[in-house]
Amino acid sequence: MKYLHSLLLGLAVFGSMSSAAQSVDYSQFKTNDEENNIEVFKQASPAVVNITNSRFVRSYYSLNPQEVPQGSGTGFVWNEEGYIVTNYHVVQQANRVTVTMQNGTTYDATAIGFDPDKDLAVLKIDAPDTDLVPVTPGDSSILEVGRKVIAIGNPFGLDTTMTVGVVSALGREIDSVSRRKIRDVIQTDAAINPGNSGGPLLNSLGQLIGVNTAIYSPSGASSGIGFAIPVNTVKRVVPELIAYGRVQTPVLGITRVPQPDYYRRLWGVEGVIVMDVVAGTDPARLGMRGLSRSQRGRIQLGDVIIGIDDMTVSNEDEYAEIMEQRRPGDVVKVLTRRDNQTLEYEVELQAPPSR
Repeated sequence: MKYLHSLLLGLAVFGSMSSAAQSVDYSQFKTNDEENNIEVFKQASPAVVNITNSRFVRSYYSLNPQEVPQGSGTGFVWNEEGYIVTNYHVVQQANRVTVTMQNGTTYDATAIGFDPDKDLAVLKIDAPDTDLVPVTPGDSSILEVGRKVIAIGNPFGLDTTMTVGVVSALGREIDSVSRRKIRDVIQTDAAINPGNSGGPLLNSLGQLIGVNTAIYSPSGASSGIGFAIPVNTVKRVVPELIAYGRVQTPVLGITRVPQPDYYRRLWGVEGVIVMDVVAGTDPARLGMRGLSRSQRGRIQLGDVIIGIDDMTVSNEDEYAEIMEQRRPGDVVKVLTRRDNQTLEYEVELQAPPSR
């Protein structure tokens, strides 16, 4: 009897819901979340572009090079001057890059600058102002786990696709194309698939908070773990790529050993091993030493950098992270170890050599 009563009550509730649903015009009905999704998509999608790249390959049987498609990805309009931001790996080793706007117009793109360490690239197209709708950069430092995010991209070549999720975690680290660590990466469960790379990750206001760059997936398809480069990193890197073609990370005046992990294990040290010092720089003038060869022909360690400005340096990633926060002309305190002694140098940082 109790079961029958519950069943009848359920049918009554279902009937009242059905009647209410029939009385509402679905074309006019939207939840608050649906309204927000639609608004963000309409606002941001004109800024999202499809990027294809190709290489010239010479056939064994012909001297004439052929243009071969190499891949595709996503990008977005940075400003009204025609600059397009995408991932470095989307356009890596391309001989020709084309950008297709949402209206279907295609433009040949010129590579302006690359930062493989942050997996970012800037292209430029010659397009009318009416085609150039830039994104609005936000602030990734105020993100919280649980905040809604929206990704727009071209997964598997399906243009202008939107997926919705949340910020799953903050402060992640992933490897870049150059094997450097990209820090403070945003993790999201918004579906990101091949082709989404280089596309924008947006907040509920339609502001750019990250650049979608990678997924964690054994199958290669979305598994609910995607990563985006935070917009605060993008805002620092992109203007330098536009102005100089590369990030203006200053140089200390040393050269570092190749395969540093191998040599750190070989010699049982932590830090950045100085292979040589550059003539005319402060390290050379102050007596910092690189590797040398003994009378018996054995390679001897010189200085090993263990700290910069009271911050510990145990590997190349930490060294690069510190240097990226400095500018040419800054004077830094460099601590090194040599022959079981701690040495200190005051070094003026230099601008990177022009290409």
